[in-house]
Amino acid sequence: METLFFSPFIILVIACALGFFAAWGIGANDVANAMGTSVGSKALTLKQAVIIAAIFEFLGAFLAGGEVTSTIRKGIVDPLLYQDDVNIFIVGMMATLLATGSWLMLASRNGWPVSTTHSIVGAIVGFVLITKGSGAVSWDKIFEIASSWITSPLISALLAFLIFKSVKILIIESNNRSKAAVNLIPIYVILVVFVILQVTFRKGLVHIGLVWENSEIIQYSLILSLVIGIVSFLYLRSKSSDFGSKAGIETAFSLLMVVAACAMAFAHGSNDVANAIGPLAAIASIASSGGVIESNATVSPLILLPGGIGIVTGLAMYGHKVIKTVGEKITKLTPSFGFSANIATASTVVFASYLGFPISTTHTLIGGVIGVGLANSIKEIDWTSVINIFMSWLITIPVGAIFTILFYVILRVLFGV
Repeated sequence: METLFFSPFIILVIACALGFFAAWGIGANDVANAMGTSVGSKALTLKQAVIIAAIFEFLGAFLAGGEVTSTIRKGIVDPLLYQDDVNIFIVGMMATLLATGSWLMLASRNGWPVSTTHSIVGAIVGFVLITKGSGAVSWDKIFEIASSWITSPLISALLAFLIFKSVKILIIESNNRSKAAVNLIPIYVILVVFVILQVTFRKGLVHIGLVWENSEIIQYSLILSLVIGIVSFLYLRSKSSDFGSKAGIETAFSLLMVVAACAMAFAHGSNDVANAIGPLAAIASIASSGGVIESNATVSPLILLPGGIGIVTGLAMYGHKVIKTVGEKITKLTPSFGFSANIATASTVVFASYLGFPISTTHTLIGGVIGVGLANSIKEIDWTSVINIFMSWLITIPVGAIFTILFYVILRVLFGV
């Protein structure tokens, strides 16, 4: 068996630091654009968004973020190819964490909302290319991922366009806004809660033993959605006098935005912490086993701590830049706009997850924001910002690969591997 280049403890300490750095980048970028619509629509202040995201992202990452080692593959490469080169594999995983964190830090600094999943995918591709050659990369999987750059924003934009148009016609421009708000907003509440529960149950709770059948997920989601819908109807009826104006209607949608922000933060933390902790978990598995690569290793909850803390720290320190891009630069948002974009994003993610189609939540959300902008007025969209965002998407995978190759070479020299 190959001797590790450092003691397992030192390797684990270095890996945890790098995992924290990658998670920091995820918090600064991905969490930020998830909260951008809430802040941009004034449903939440920046401080409130950071607090909500910090609590629910950490809970999602720490309580429901286990079993994430499969993230190092994403169908791109099998770790067992490196069974006889464990030191190379460890250095490679360290390089991917460095590359992911570096690109996300650069993107966040410029306010570019990019895909953290695509960032780690690009980083892994770079590692495979420099160690095993292009023949070891599943290029069909890469092309499948790249195709989502077009499909997911388009689907989300269409859904957001239709949802906001219905809100505008049925409620905002209704002759009797108060009655329309009391009778119809609970229906939207049921819709948004149902979709968010689908995201949470399918992506956020599977790692704590709550693995339900598809029929059970739908049944439980529907029951909870109906209960919350009834409660919202009773609440709105007691406040009906406040909904005679557009401002009053927007206040009602602000409540929906807060509910959606909490649930989506939990689901996001549980799912995307894998992008930082997947490579870290793989390194930890090798360190604990003395150099044996396991294809489906379990993850200690303590390994999830750097990810959860890193996500929260990145959001608090750097998240405001991407929040500003998503919430203000693409188009002017109101709570009803933001709600429509969020529900379109969540719906697209749920359907794609159900079909097994890989998409980026970031790309989907941007599509939703563009969709509500188009539903309001095409003149309200800042197309320069949209083009800049799209260009940042195109370069994410190749930049991730290039960064990994550079860091891999440097780390091999430093560690003498």
